[in-house]
Amino acid sequence: MRSLLFISLLLSLHSTFATNEAFKTRSIDVWRARNYTAVNEVRTVSAIQQKCHGLQWDRLAVLAPDITDQYTLGQLARMAANAYALPGAPNWWDLDPVWTPSFPIGWENPIDGFRGHVFVHPDNSTVVLSIKGTTLNGPTSKADKLNDNLMFSCCCARVDVTWIFRTVCDCYAKHSRCDNTCLSESLVRESLFYNIGVDLINNITTLFPTSDIWLVGHSLGGALASLLGTTYGLPAVAFESPGELLASTRLGIPIPPEIAITGNYTLAPVTHVYHTADPIPQGRCTGRASPCAQAGYALETRCHLGTSIVYDTVGRLKWSVDIRTHPVKELINRILDQDIWWEFGRHVPRARAEEDCVDCPTWEFGEYFPPSEDPPADNTTFVVQDILA
Repeated sequence: MRSLLFISLLLSLHSTFATNEAFKTRSIDVWRARNYTAVNEVRTVSAIQQKCHGLQWDRLAVLAPDITDQYTLGQLARMAANAYALPGAPNWWDLDPVWTPSFPIGWENPIDGFRGHVFVHPDNSTVVLSIKGTTLNGPTSKADKLNDNLMFSCCCARVDVTWIFRTVCDCYAKHSRCDNTCLSESLVRESLFYNIGVDLINNITTLFPTSDIWLVGHSLGGALASLLGTTYGLPAVAFESPGELLASTRLGIPIPPEIAITGNYTLAPVTHVYHTADPIPQGRCTGRASPCAQAGYALETRCHLGTSIVYDTVGRLKWSVDIRTHPVKELINRILDQDIWWEFGRHVPRARAEEDCVDCPTWEFGEYFPPSEDPPADNTTFVVQDILA
C-alpha cells in the first residue's frame, strides 16, 4: 500500500525548479553499504545470533542540510513538528516554498503508530522523511509507548519492583541483570517502528534512486531518524531525542569498520539538537517519582549517535529543567526563531561529540538465559500483543 502511495506522490511532483538561498546545504562524507537488501538481512542475523557478518562499504560524499545555519535548522524542526499533524491542522507549520506539498505516511490507518510526511524538492534532488514522535493521548499512544520503553529503557522498562506490571519484555534476569540476546530479539519484532521504517526507506530509495534523502524527527521520531540514517548512511537530524546509541547496538545495526574498530560513533551521519532544560534527551527524566515514570515511560538512556548541538538554556537563559519544554514548538519558538548568539559569532552552537557517556551504569548485561530455553515465564508482564491491543 505504501509503495502505491509513493508512486502517486512521484507522479504529482511539480516539474518546475524552485530555489531559495536561505535554505543551506553542505557536503558530508557517509559510509554506506553497497547492498541495501543485505543490510537488513545482516542486521536481523546479527541481532539474534550476536554474530558479525561482513558487508562491503563505500565512503561517499553526499549533500546534507547545513546544521550550522539557524534558518535551515528551523525549517527541519518545522518538518519534524509537522509529522504530528496533517496539512491544514492548527498545529501545522508553514514551510519554505522550496518544498512541494507534503505526502502523509501512515495516516490512512487510524491506529498505525508509525506516521510522518515526505517532503520533496521540486526537481526531485532532495527528499526529506519526517517521522512522528510520541503522542501522549491519541490512537497511536500505546504503540508509541511500547517503542519508547523498548528502545530507551535499560531493561524492558523495569524501573524498579513497582513497575512489575508495566514491563514490555521478559529479559530481566534478577539482581539488576538483563539478558542481551533476549533484548535484541525483542527489538527485531516486525511490528516495531524501526522495522516499519526499514521498509519505508527501501520504498523511498527505489522511487528516488538519485535523490539525496534526509531524515528528521522529534523525540521518538528523532531517534528513529537517527537509527535509520545510521543503518543506510543517510543524513539525519534528530530534535530532542532520547539516547538511541544503546538501542542501535541491541538492534544489531551493521556499522562500517571505521566505527566498529575505533568505537567512534560520531562518524554516524546524525546531528542531535536539544537544549539543557529538556530532561528527556539528557536521560534525566528517570526514577519512579519522575513525570516520565508517572506517565508510564522509562526513558533512561542519554547517549546519542553522531554529534550534538546543545543549547544551554539553563545556563544562558536561566530556564528551569522542565519536561514541559520538550515539545518541538518550544525549540522553534523560543530558540530557533530568536536572535541569540549562543557562541562567539554563532547563532547555532557547534556540533560536538558526547564525551564519556555511559548508559545504564547500575545494570549488568550478559547471556543469563540458557540458549535452548525460552526466558522464564513471568505472568505479571504484558506481551507485545497485549500492549498493542
